[in-house]
Amino acid sequence: MRRALAIAVLLLLVPPSVRAAEEKTITLPPDNTMATLAPGPGLEVARANCGVCHSTDYIVRQPRGDAKQWQASVTKMIKVFGAPITPDNEKTIVEYLASAYGPGK
Repeated sequence: MRRALAIAVLLLLVPPSVRAAEEKTITLPPDNTMATLAPGPGLEVARANCGVCHSTDYIVRQPRGDAKQWQASVTKMIKVFGAPITPDNEKTIVEYLASAYGPGK
């Protein structure tokens, strides 16, 4: 009983700032400007969904592909890596990627 009382007294003597854990934040640097996603319909949907798991440079550095190739990539992200993308957003993302990063772009 005395030991528990002694610990309680010691804890009361420690300043609250020391007792409480300090909040820590990490500020990440912005993506490299070369990795800025191309403008176009579906950009924000792609950024919001794809950016959850990886940076935009991962998209920009991919080989240019048609809708079929981009569909395969998005399907892989969903089925293999568990990307939480809804079917509506999946369609929007594939359309955006095919138009912004298709062959000849």
